[in-house]
Amino acid sequence: MDVLWTLYDRVLRIDPARPDADDRDRFFLSKGHGPALYYAVLADKGFFPAEWLDDAATVTSPLGHHPDRMLVPGVEMSAGSLGHGLPLATGTALGLRLQGLTSPRVYVLLGDAELDEGSNHEAIAYAGATGLDNLVVVVVDNSSASHGWPGGIASRFAVNGWSTATVDGRDHDAIETALTTPLPGRPHAVVALVEPKNA
Repeated sequence: MDVLWTLYDRVLRIDPARPDADDRDRFFLSKGHGPALYYAVLADKGFFPAEWLDDAATVTSPLGHHPDRMLVPGVEMSAGSLGHGLPLATGTALGLRLQGLTSPRVYVLLGDAELDEGSNHEAIAYAGATGLDNLVVVVVDNSSASHGWPGGIASRFAVNGWSTATVDGRDHDAIETALTTPLPGRPHAVVALVEPKNA
């Protein structure tokens, strides 16, 4: 919740009145199996009426167990299996670059366990090698990854040419600073440390 709120309240350049504006920032919720907080933030920011929350995840609601970009205003990616968000965000960042759209940034929220998916390894390597500096990843680390990474999560990105920051995942000021101070010419990864999943 803290990362989502900080992104939508302080960082993302978005306008609910113009949800498809070319110059908007993009946000990808890769951990799409847990959208309740995401929906609450989108409703609070005016993307859809708060009343939609009352029957979320029912047969008649547009707010399903995974966000659907065709049904929910403000959603950039229909989420499904873990491991899709970062590859899609990488492709979007590259597409913006190729169109000459240099101001929009692409943000993606991952869980630490999701980094076990091989598609993320490929996206991390590609984004670093091509210097996609309009791409920002936030990894919420609750110590649930099966394999981990020597030197910690940030090193997984740094070894592939990313700039990195590790912050207290409950500190909104620290999250904002980390998200808004990437190094030029490199994609940026923020590791947000929170309480262990089974603590």
